[in-house]
Amino acid sequence: MGKRAESEIRAGNEGVGVAESQDFASEQAPAVMLVTPPKRQLILEGMLEAVGAEGYEHTSVRTVLARTGVYRQAFYDNFADKDDCYLQAYDAGLERVEALLLAAARDEESWTGRLRAGLGALLDFLDAEPDTSRALLVEVHAAGPAAQTKRAAAMERIVAFLDLAREQEIGDESPPAIAGEGIAAGIQAVIHSRLATGGGSFRELLPEFMYFAVLPYFGGEIAGAEMQAASG
Repeated sequence: MGKRAESEIRAGNEGVGVAESQDFASEQAPAVMLVTPPKRQLILEGMLEAVGAEGYEHTSVRTVLARTGVYRQAFYDNFADKDDCYLQAYDAGLERVEALLLAAARDEESWTGRLRAGLGALLDFLDAEPDTSRALLVEVHAAGPAAQTKRAAAMERIVAFLDLAREQEIGDESPPAIAGEGIAAGIQAVIHSRLATGGGSFRELLPEFMYFAVLPYFGGEIAGAEMQAASG
């Protein structure tokens, strides 16, 4: 699985890339432009890998330099300090994950189809890149208020997508107002626990996640059918 799914990379004369991606929650969101020289990109990726492997508190600028092989001056040419680097790495990492989800769900017409495809892409990413995943989903809590604000904004986008199911409701009863928030928090809690303990495959969670997410909006029969479909 490539690291740049659903991104257009245009190489400039000096090796500068421009990536365009869209928010998973809304295909109408304005494109996000990211201009990343090669050394800066290397540092961003190295920061996430270091934080995921060693924890935020135990990661230092020296740790990142040792992993990436770049000079200290290159780091400080791009970032004020470790905190600044992590926040920018978090933005870049989250953008990449959201682009993967959007690419996976792009050809699906139904809400359940987009959810299944997007969740599957997320779980594949978690299996393929556990260190980066821990840096984005576990260690963000140790990185301070600015990082937690970014995490909260990402959760809001997920909840907004989940609540699009209300446009396709079946039956007379409407799910509670906090349905999307509860689903997102529940799935995040399971993922957080597995990343923190290193236990088990993530892809195997797709059927249960589909049942859990579909049930409040469409009821047990459709949730069961979606669980079965995700097991295939």
